Amino acid sequence: MRSSNHLIGLLNFLTFLLSIPILGGGIWLSSRANNTDCLKFLQWPLIVIGVSIMVISLAGFAGACYRNTFLMWLYLFVMFFIIAALIGFIIFAYAVTDKGSGRPVMNRAYLDYYLQDYSGWLEERVASDSYWSKISSCIRDSKICAKMGVSINGVPETADMFYQRKLSPIQSGCCKPPTDCGFTYVNETVWTSSGGVVYNPDCNNWSNDQEQLCYSCNSCKAGVLGSLRKSWRKVSVINIIVLIILVIVYVIGCAAFRNNRRIDNDEPYGEARMTKAQPSRIHL
Repeated sequence: MRSSNHLIGLLNFLTFLLSIPILGGGIWLSSRANNTDCLKFLQWPLIVIGVSIMVISLAGFAGACYRNTFLMWLYLFVMFFIIAALIGFIIFAYAVTDKGSGRPVMNRAYLDYYLQDYSGWLEERVASDSYWSKISSCIRDSKICAKMGVSINGVPETADMFYQRKLSPIQSGCCKPPTDCGFTYVNETVWTSSGGVVYNPDCNNWSNDQEQLCYSCNSCKAGVLGSLRKSWRKVSVINIIVLIILVIVYVIGCAAFRNNRRIDNDEPYGEARMTKAQPSRIHL
């Protein structure tokens, strides 16, 4: 059982090292002068996660290596809630991203995104005016649309070349008008209206102003939801792997904790036996 103490100490030392870049990333985001709203939203979760992993790793490392029963008990207590929180997050992430995806478009490699294809808590949060003003500001500041331009040997790409590009959900929803608007391609972020009758309100919201584009369109909100769905699903897969590792560490930690308790309980008993045995040997 003593090997379980060494193993739990090693595993917690590795998780301690992993917490350093997470904590450093949060501090770096908080220290940036020109922080956008979306990065400000990310800074505190990173710092909290980094500090939590660092503290619990130190407690587990010290408790296992020095057989400190209190630290091991604290480690197992907090680890239980971390595992429970991870399980809850995984279930929540899959629940809020179970609906919605891009629609294929004829003769196009990219997908179009429509807000009505999404529903639930995440859609309501992203589409709300208070949140969308921050999200759209973040997209605008990221210059994601300005970076779409592609040229081959100094020649700008043609419409046919653009139609065969696999755009990200945000590029498709925010940087160009919806395909059913029937706009004519000029370049990646400049389109001209054909003057036909359209039924998509996003067609009127489109602007060739590079500061506006389709940032106020429902298609842009749907593109953000599509991007969130992809990223949350990827994060959930990583969280499942982390959860499995944490459960293994937790089981080993329980074994180490029982080992510490057994040693603590056996030592007084052994000393008592020696004390009783000595007078008998003297008497003989």
